[in-house]
Amino acid sequence: MEQIKKTYYIDIENTQVYSEPVEDADWQFKIFATDEELAQLNHCINENYDSDLKTFTRAHVPFLEYHKESKNDEYDETMAGIYRLIYDLGDEEARRHIEGMGIL
Repeated sequence: MEQIKKTYYIDIENTQVYSEPVEDADWQFKIFATDEELAQLNHCINENYDSDLKTFTRAHVPFLEYHKESKNDEYDETMAGIYRLIYDLGDEEARRHIEGMGIL
């Protein structure tokens, strides 16, 4: 049975996913996803949030150098995963934008 793809609007800065364009929201990407694909994106967003909390904690330890801290690498990897999913599921405008960022 083929799953139906629905349209979603992604606000990457605030990690929000909207099922319709919200007037006050500043979404950046439009994607087309099945329920399973959306669950995968939400999982990646949650992993990124957890990684972000770890980097916040690390930032308050003055003797740890940024480039020697694996928590920062973890955050970067989760962000790349989010952008990869948005690229795969996104419309042409989303793909062009992500290609222009050079993140993948």
